[in-house]
Amino acid sequence: MHIPDKDIKFPLDNYDRLCFLKNVVKNPNIIVGDYTYYDDFENVENFEKNVKYLFDFIGDKLVIGKFCMIASNVTFIMNGANHLNDAISAYPFAIFGKDWSKAMEGRNYPSKGDTLIGNDVWIGYGVTIMPGIKVGDGAIIATKSVVTKDVAPYAIVGGNPAREIKKRFSDEMINQLLNLAWWNWPIEKITQHVNDLTGNDIYRLSSYHK
Repeated sequence: MHIPDKDIKFPLDNYDRLCFLKNVVKNPNIIVGDYTYYDDFENVENFEKNVKYLFDFIGDKLVIGKFCMIASNVTFIMNGANHLNDAISAYPFAIFGKDWSKAMEGRNYPSKGDTLIGNDVWIGYGVTIMPGIKVGDGAIIATKSVVTKDVAPYAIVGGNPAREIKKRFSDEMINQLLNLAWWNWPIEKITQHVNDLTGNDIYRLSSYHK
């Protein structure tokens, strides 16, 4: 059995614009699952540059599951971009110190928590994902979308702001797929059934799992 190496940086021979992402990111607050890839028109190092406002002192994380497909110019806006929106001024006086250093005493900047991307998620070119968004397993996000709300598993969303266009499968099939969670199978089992994973016979796949 000859299985692609999840620990290699560039899995395609003579092509350095597509990487297995976990082998590229260095920030410990960006956590990426096995076989998730990122394709960039220029340089795969751009991925981390496109995770904006991820500051250590905020403590939020970007967590991406396994077997995701992320296109060039995808941008994640993290909680460090947030300002007060219920105060008279949204200006961040306190960060400039001196006589402004206590401007935030007793207050905190708003945070929506970690950004969580499920497994087998396809994120199209130029997508922007806002802070604290949860994207369900199997979802597809269309090119240039701006995601401001959570995305359900196996939903296709698009637009600015992104709205659900349709579900990829019936609710029954989505529940079966979520229970199957094929991305958590041993890689040898996944390899044995890649033809089924690229088909649409959920019952056949389920029978192998049993």
